[in-house]
Amino acid sequence: MRGLMMDFPLTIPTLLERARNEFNSVEGVWRCPDKSVNRYTFKDVYRRSRALAEALTRAGMKKGDRVATLMWNHDTHLEAYLGVPSAGGVLHTLNLRLHASELAFIVNHADDRFLIVDDVLLPLLESIRRETHFERIFVVRYRNCGDPLPAGCEEYETLLATATGDFLYPAIDENDAAAMCFTSGTTGRPKGVVYSHRSIVLHSFAEASKDTFGIGHDEIVMLIAPMFHANGWGIPFSSVLTGAKLVLPGPYVDAESLLQLMISEKVSIACGVPTVWIGVLDEIERNPGKWKLPREIGAMCGGAAPPEGLIRALDQHGIHVVHLWGMTETSPLATTCRVRSHMNDWTEDQQYKVRARQGSAAPFVELRVTRDGREVPRDAETAGDLEVRGPWVSSSYYNAPEEQNRWTADGWFRTGDVATMDVDGYIKLVDRSKDLIKSGGEWISSVDLENAVMGHPAVKEAAVIGVAHPKWSERPLAVVVLKQGATATSDELREYLAARFAKWQLPDAFVFSDVIPRTSVGKFLKSKLREQYSDWKWE
Repeated sequence: MRGLMMDFPLTIPTLLERARNEFNSVEGVWRCPDKSVNRYTFKDVYRRSRALAEALTRAGMKKGDRVATLMWNHDTHLEAYLGVPSAGGVLHTLNLRLHASELAFIVNHADDRFLIVDDVLLPLLESIRRETHFERIFVVRYRNCGDPLPAGCEEYETLLATATGDFLYPAIDENDAAAMCFTSGTTGRPKGVVYSHRSIVLHSFAEASKDTFGIGHDEIVMLIAPMFHANGWGIPFSSVLTGAKLVLPGPYVDAESLLQLMISEKVSIACGVPTVWIGVLDEIERNPGKWKLPREIGAMCGGAAPPEGLIRALDQHGIHVVHLWGMTETSPLATTCRVRSHMNDWTEDQQYKVRARQGSAAPFVELRVTRDGREVPRDAETAGDLEVRGPWVSSSYYNAPEEQNRWTADGWFRTGDVATMDVDGYIKLVDRSKDLIKSGGEWISSVDLENAVMGHPAVKEAAVIGVAHPKWSERPLAVVVLKQGATATSDELREYLAARFAKWQLPDAFVFSDVIPRTSVGKFLKSKLREQYSDWKWE
C-alpha cells in the first residue's frame, strides 16, 4: 500500500514563490565596495530573480547550462542563487581567491557557458579570459565610475531589462542539478560537487532546525563566509525559506567592519570560519570600550576547529560559538555541536569540552567511524576514518570517474578525516589523515596541539606540522603568531602544553611568525608550511 500524499517537487522555485507569498516586506542589507550600506526587500529579490531567470532563458540558456558567478556577498549574488536554478540552469559559484590557472581549470572543467561578474573583479576576469570560453559575460556595476566595459562584456542591468515579466518556470525535476561548487583543491585538483534542487531544499529545512543553525523568521543572519564557498553554507536558501533578514558584508570581512554591521543591524546569527572569530576577539580585546553588542550572537563556526580558548573568550563578550563540521561534498552541513539537555548539570569545564568537538549529526545525516572496514567503539578514544551519508551528501564528483574511490562499496563518503565518536554520537576530529604526525610509530594529532597552543593568552594563531626527523620519522613543529604586543618563548609554550600532553607529543620546536599561510577559504595551508620547513634542521 502506498501513501496518498501529493508528489510535490522540492525545487528552488518553491522557495522563491514562498518569499513572494510570505516575506515580501522582509528587509536585507549588504555593504557596497565603497562601504556604504544598501537595503533591499525580498519583494525586490523575487522580482529581480525572476527577471534574471527570464532574461537568461531569452539569451538562449538551456536546462543544465552552467552559469558562473564571480562575485562577493551581496544582493545580486542572491538573485543569481535563486534566478539561475529557477530557469533550469546550474549556478556555479567561482572562488575569486584562487590562482588564475586554477580558476581557469575549474571554469573549463565545468564547461561554464555564461558568467556574471562584479565590476571590481574585472581584473581577475581578464587574467583568465584567454584560457576560458564564456559565451556571454554580464558585469554588475557597483563603482558607478562610468568606465567603458572590456570588449565582449555586457551590463547586467541591460540583461535584466530584456525580461518582460511573461515568464513561466520550466519543468524541473527535484533531482535536477541546481548548483555546483568545486572543492578547495588541498589534495590534488579541485573536484566538482553538483547539488540537486531536492538536496538544497532538504538542507535548508535542516538549517532551520533549532538544534542546527536555528534560522527562523525572527533571526538576523550575517553570512560572513563567502557565497562562493561550499554552497554559501546554504544560508541564502535557508534564509529565503524562513524569511530571515540576511546581512551580506560584501568584500569587507575585517573585524572592525563586521562588528559595525553586527551592532548596526542587531545581528543574531553570524556564520564564519575561526579566522574571522579570532580577528573579532582580537579587535574587541584591543579596544574594550569601543564595541558593545546590542544582543547576544550565535557564532556558527566551521571550516576548521575553533580552539576551546576562543570559545571561552568569546562567551565573555556575548558571542557564543556553535561548532560545525561539513565539507563542500556535504552541502556543507553535516554536524553541529550544542550541549544537550542531559548535559545541563555538567560542570562548565565538561560543557566546554563538549562544545569544542565537531558535534553530532544533523537530521538525516548519518556518521560512522571505521578502521579496517569495521566501526570502532563509541568510546571517545578509538580513532578511525570518518564516513558520512545523507540526502545532501555527494554521491560522486562531476566528470571525475578516477575519484570514485572516495566512496565505499556500500555508498558512504570517505571524508579523509580521522575522528573519534562518543556514546552520544558526538564526533571529535583527531586530524585530517594527511596531517597526522607519525613519530616513533605513534600518531600525534596536530589539531589537538594547535587548539591547546591557541589557549595560551599570548597566542593569536598556531599551526602544527610534522617535519622529517632522522630518528623519529617525524616530529611536531609549531608555527605561532603572537597577539599584538604580547610576548612568549618556546620554553614557556612547551611548559604550558606539558600539563596536557605527554613529553613525546610536545613540539620539538616553535617558530614565531607574523602570519600563517591560508587556503582561499581561510584554513591553514599546511602543505605550504611543510614545503617552507622541509629542510628544517633539528638540533
